[in-house]
Amino acid sequence: MIDHATRAKRFNADEKKVNWHDETLWFVRHKRDLSSKGIPEWEQLRELAAAIKANVLSHLDEYLLEFEKNAIANGIQVHWAKNAEEHNQIVHQIIQKVKGKKVVKSKSMLTEECHLNEYLEERQIEVIDTDLGERIIQLSKEAPSHIVMPAIHMKKEEVGDLFHEKLGTPAGLYDPQLLTAAAREQLRFRFLQADVALTGVNFAIAETGGFVVCTNEGNADMGVHLAPVHIACMGIEKLIPKVEHLGVFLRLLARSATGQPITAYSSHFRTPRPGCEMHIVLVDNGRTELLGRPDFRKSLNCIRCGACMNTCPIYRRSGGHSYDYTIPGPIGSILSPNIDMRKHSSLPFASTLCGSCSDVCPVKIDIHTQLYKWRQIIAKEGHLPASKRWSMRMAGWLMAHPTLFRLSGKVGRRILSILPRQLVYGRWNEWGKAREMPPPPAQSFHDWYLNNRNNGKK
Repeated sequence: MIDHATRAKRFNADEKKVNWHDETLWFVRHKRDLSSKGIPEWEQLRELAAAIKANVLSHLDEYLLEFEKNAIANGIQVHWAKNAEEHNQIVHQIIQKVKGKKVVKSKSMLTEECHLNEYLEERQIEVIDTDLGERIIQLSKEAPSHIVMPAIHMKKEEVGDLFHEKLGTPAGLYDPQLLTAAAREQLRFRFLQADVALTGVNFAIAETGGFVVCTNEGNADMGVHLAPVHIACMGIEKLIPKVEHLGVFLRLLARSATGQPITAYSSHFRTPRPGCEMHIVLVDNGRTELLGRPDFRKSLNCIRCGACMNTCPIYRRSGGHSYDYTIPGPIGSILSPNIDMRKHSSLPFASTLCGSCSDVCPVKIDIHTQLYKWRQIIAKEGHLPASKRWSMRMAGWLMAHPTLFRLSGKVGRRILSILPRQLVYGRWNEWGKAREMPPPPAQSFHDWYLNNRNNGKK
């Protein structure tokens, strides 16, 4: 089993690309800061969004039944799936029933979580991702590395070479606008040929039985308006109680994600078009289990904006694929151990616990606190690697013996003061490339205190 650190080391092999990845995501984080500061009531919006979500999670069963009742009254066919396997089976059955062979899909992290594309393709159903970033990822046969910018790990030159190989664009074409135009031209025929359109759901409204899909490319609208069957796939936590609450989340979502005031398209779906079908699949897949964990329940507030990833120093310099989970970054490091604690035991440790993720979260999830709590559980359950277990035991033993602890400090300070600079900052010390260690102190705080404790007495 490959852990996060090993995958991150592979990503860090290309230092220039790592620096570019870091700077690009920090630029997006900076746009978020500028955009949020343009709204005086930003913190009040965050408080309100968190309160709405807390209310939903406290009454989730009631809101789900209310949504189902209203959706059915609107003519939507509602399906329930307890896990990824059931979700995939339901979607496949719907497609089979209408004799569908070609599916166009807008971006949906839930379908990525359930590995729907692979499931359908194994059953001879063509699935085309129509979001540009997702299409790039699909052509390169990779997983998304970011929930909002799925191909952020790829530079335009890599995309150009990929399009030349897969779409027949001219060799050496790296202009983003021309590459986008080439993808759009290729996708146009896919939209016209599709039997079924698949979308995710950003927000579902219990009061009306309708739902909202947010995109910047209009690809969800194109698919849904042309295909006779619309299947929307939704995690059960995406509910909000009333229409009046929608404005709170729409003002927070795009600003937190990319720094723009609102997504270009906030598409509302409530009833199927005449002669067409609309289905919605409500998926649990571990969410009720997370709901039953008081320390981690608040992570279900997540609206999938990606702000925590853009600000996280670990994510920015290790890449999304190093997390080996559909949702990477800080929020993914909370969600993944709930799915498979052993497989994802290294992810809660892929954090500095600096708290920046919690600071930027639009729904005020205490991300860094939950990461720390997962570390405690993982250690208690025995999922720490042997090297970490023994090093912690040795450190604990040393700290339990004050005389030895003080002696080791003196020896360590002495060694650091005489080591040649080349030895400290050699190529084997990755941390030394961008950091300068302070000079070791002449004495420890304990020694200083003993020497000065009587100075304050009269």
